[in-house]
Amino acid sequence: MRRIKVSLTPIFIVIVGALTICPVIMLLIGSFSRGLGAVGQFTIEKYISSYSDPALVEILTNTLFFTLGSALVATTLAIFLAYLSTRSNIPLKFSFRILTLVPMMIPHILFAVSWVILLNPTNGILNLILKELFNLESSPFNIYTLPGMILVEGLLDLPIAYLIIAPAMSSFDIALEEASYVSGASNLRTLRKITLPVLRPAILAAFTLVIVRSLAAFAVPSMIGMPGRIYVLATHIYRIVSTGFAADYGMAAAVGMSALVTSLILIYLYRTMTGASEKYVTISTRGYRPAVIDLKKAKYPLCIIVGLLSFILILLPVVVLLYTSLLPYSMTPGRKAVSLMGWGNWLAVLKDPISLLSLKNSLLLGVGGATLGTLLSIFVAYIIVKIKTWGSGLLEFLSFLSFSFPGIVIGVGFMWLFVRTPLYATIWALLIGYIATYLPYGVRPLTSAFIQIHSHLEESSRVCGAGYFYTLRRIVIPLLIPGIVSGWILMATMFVRELSLSVVLSRPGSEVLAVQILRFADDGLWGRLSALGIIMIIISTTLVVLATLVGLKFTKIQK
Repeated sequence: MRRIKVSLTPIFIVIVGALTICPVIMLLIGSFSRGLGAVGQFTIEKYISSYSDPALVEILTNTLFFTLGSALVATTLAIFLAYLSTRSNIPLKFSFRILTLVPMMIPHILFAVSWVILLNPTNGILNLILKELFNLESSPFNIYTLPGMILVEGLLDLPIAYLIIAPAMSSFDIALEEASYVSGASNLRTLRKITLPVLRPAILAAFTLVIVRSLAAFAVPSMIGMPGRIYVLATHIYRIVSTGFAADYGMAAAVGMSALVTSLILIYLYRTMTGASEKYVTISTRGYRPAVIDLKKAKYPLCIIVGLLSFILILLPVVVLLYTSLLPYSMTPGRKAVSLMGWGNWLAVLKDPISLLSLKNSLLLGVGGATLGTLLSIFVAYIIVKIKTWGSGLLEFLSFLSFSFPGIVIGVGFMWLFVRTPLYATIWALLIGYIATYLPYGVRPLTSAFIQIHSHLEESSRVCGAGYFYTLRRIVIPLLIPGIVSGWILMATMFVRELSLSVVLSRPGSEVLAVQILRFADDGLWGRLSALGIIMIIISTTLVVLATLVGLKFTKIQK
């Protein structure tokens, strides 16, 4: 069995390395090549033309403000919500903990679309309502601005920051705060002088990780930034490969290298800061449970504020999309709107062959791709946890490397990788790209699950004469069901909603839901877009519910 274990390691190093390293290598080669049809004809012309472009300075400035602003919004809100949900006596705080994470299930492109429908200056629903109420000649809000982009992206990245800050906030030694209170400090002063300084590594880690995710973001920059002619690196790369008579993938690769290097540096800083957080551990053998702060009369107003924020994050996007999908054009809610409601947009979507094809492709990628990705994740996580060799450490590094890759950048790398293969312009190219990009989402929960399975169980199976794969199938896999379900759900939902990689690799015949929604937005077909968006949400929710039910069924069988 030991021989089988050791032989598995190089096999999966090659597989995972091919998925994560090969597109990066091809991106680098492509940045020095004259074009897709001239791979190997090296030149620095692409770098010269890319970085001498006068518009690049403004694009980099926009990118800087967009990423830093989004990180500031997400981290500030995460601190506020984490403090209230873990350290205060605010009502319904358990529900708010769950609601804070629910937005991760809403596709980013649909969240951005809902804000465009509400606040676009031409016919945004909220703008129309305010203009009627106050007899305004022009719209008071314009979502097509840099602050608008920052607000929406910050709200989208809030769950990421919350998942980092909340655990650190809840693992706080009561003695530190008690000493502050004994000295006469107020709740606010204690928070500012004691709590936040001790949480500095977690806060900085959350801030850095949100910068990485906003640097890789494409949904908000494309839906909000591009109509307002506000371009960041992601949309700049998209314009290079999607506009003009011929896409310049060499220039896209040259620009993408800077985004990739920046993202890798930020991920290194993130890991350094999370590692440094061990120096700030405050849990001791006594008093490890954090004190609950009495908010007194402020708890109910704060509860209303958190409830409003939860409504904005969860219900508002769905309500706006559903309302718009039933109308022929945008209008304020009222008697006229109710009289014009119908299923015309839904019927148009269900009769549209491209929309039906995108639905079929997304289902195939979501179900089949997540299944293959989870299967690969099982073996990778097993090697990482159970086989203690230098190879397992290398495999862990390779499997999590893709988390730092901006989707549209690595999509250009895959384009260079597939261009001279039969996979080019097929749905299988998307399948490979999805698994490579989202492999960490499957490996992470399975790694945690494997850690909880003691090696004595496998040893007992071996003593009884069972082989390696029999032990894996009859002993290990059944105990992994919760981790397998979690990994499958994460990968399936990510595959169904994926946009940034898809806009580069998708071609006629391999359209997916997110790309079709983007096309509807470009054509101004908001009703059809909303109907297709609701279908996407229904699919994602159904996959989550079915996977959870299957996991519960297997768990009951094991018991």
